[in-house]
Amino acid sequence: MSSSSSATHLVLIPSYDTGRQLAETIAAARAQWNPVWVVIDGSTDGTAEVAQRMAAVDTGLRVLVLPHNQGKGAAVLHGLRAAQQAGYTHALTMDADGQHPAALIGDFMQASIARPDAMILGHPVFDASAPLLRVRGRRVSNWWTNLETLGAGVADSLYGFRVYPVAALAAVMARQPWMRRFDFDTEAVVRLAWRGVKPINRDAPVKYLSADEGGVSHFRYVRDNVLLTWMHTRLMVEFLLRLPGLIARRLRGRPPFQD
Repeated sequence: MSSSSSATHLVLIPSYDTGRQLAETIAAARAQWNPVWVVIDGSTDGTAEVAQRMAAVDTGLRVLVLPHNQGKGAAVLHGLRAAQQAGYTHALTMDADGQHPAALIGDFMQASIARPDAMILGHPVFDASAPLLRVRGRRVSNWWTNLETLGAGVADSLYGFRVYPVAALAAVMARQPWMRRFDFDTEAVVRLAWRGVKPINRDAPVKYLSADEGGVSHFRYVRDNVLLTWMHTRLMVEFLLRLPGLIARRLRGRPPFQD
């Protein structure tokens, strides 16, 4: 069913009430990779049962179900811990809503296999379906992220189509209570860069599906931007404390500032 199989790299898909799009995303991911794991984050729309039925006839698919909604970051962390226990070293995260390009899973995985010390970050290529407000708004977060990492090279702070080193990300998340909701994607790259994980960027298209196409969005402009503002405030305070060490690391060309 899938074109590539791995004992070290898996696809991890967190999902909350994504409707019919989840089954399509799972099928697209499975066509590209084995294994694919799905974390159902307390969904109440019947998608847990749909995913479990798919897993019952597909040994390359595993479904983990959380009892109640905890947020994207919490769902990813749950999957990371299970992946560690199973011996996996890297996880490609992708959204369940059809925005991310399953066709590029293999390319991103190969980039990670070539550089297992790095995080492989999708750099979104938008089409006409992208809401202008969100395209412009992410520039603010990208600017702050570039400052907080002292120009480590994160091209986009919000695009969740990425390959992470599992142990490093799980360790970062275990040390603090944040990164459990919409703040996950941005804070993950900042803290991993602080840890010395080099970002490697690769272009990847993003598509915003309409409601007629099965698109589902849980983004709330005010709520989630307040969350991002609080996140960057926290990160800036910590950045100032880390600044002397980051400057020294950059001057010496040490990770994440190495070639």
